[in-house]
Amino acid sequence: MLKSRFSSILTFLDLMEKILNLQIEKLPEGVYLATSDELPGLVAQGRTITETLEIARDVARKLLEAKAERNQTDLLKPIGDRFNYPLVVGQ
Repeated sequence: MLKSRFSSILTFLDLMEKILNLQIEKLPEGVYLATSDELPGLVAQGRTITETLEIARDVARKLLEAKAERNQTDLLKPIGDRFNYPLVVGQ
């Protein structure tokens, strides 16, 4: 029963993409650190911005799964029909 409940939570989370604002800063050590005021506990560090974003996405997913298992409310905004997305590209 727990396994099926967990599977349905994961399916629900996969279907419901949300927008989460991150703050990313380059540390003196040369790595990037991402945090979010909207999802307490989200801390991700990577060698590049891309790596940091990938780690942050995984951490956010795990935090949201844990909140869902504890029946805590998710206050993140659903993605609307239109939104801005800053695209990071390297040269």
